Amino acid sequence: MKLIVTVGMPGSGKDELVEVARSMGLATLRMGDLVREETRRRGLPLSNSNVARIANEEREKHGAGIWAQRALPRLTETKMLVDGARSNMELDVFRHNFGDFFVLAIFASPETRHGRLMQRGRGDDGASFQDSYDRDRRELKWGIGEAFTMADGILVNEGSVPEFREAARRKLREILDRET
Repeated sequence: MKLIVTVGMPGSGKDELVEVARSMGLATLRMGDLVREETRRRGLPLSNSNVARIANEEREKHGAGIWAQRALPRLTETKMLVDGARSNMELDVFRHNFGDFFVLAIFASPETRHGRLMQRGRGDDGASFQDSYDRDRRELKWGIGEAFTMADGILVNEGSVPEFREAARRKLREILDRET
């Protein structure tokens, strides 16, 4: 299996990368969807605070790698992109189960990301720059910064959507063409 795992802050472009991967025929899994599913399962509205609380509670109760562990049964395709690792512990779960895989970091500045989050308007994105800042701080506490530093490659996403899509397509082709 060729597994590509992304790491990036909210609004960095991970959703766009998922769409590019799908257009290339890759199966995808968004780890954030697992958290949102659990939030809904508990009958809670999808707000920034509820999703964050559920993500935290599960990490505290089951360990930092819980969301990666819950992703494992869904990783069944030959080539897959898993979106949104948040810590080295999650990367360790994938490493233990898949051995060789590629970690792709996506970077965009805080200002760029905040603007994108406001345009996206998803319920768990928050409404203000302070909400975005607080979310960033929370994700940094989970270990996303350390996971980012362990990436095998990086995509910078400060330009237009078409520019990013083309760069993402090139990068995914490059990764998939590597021998495992």
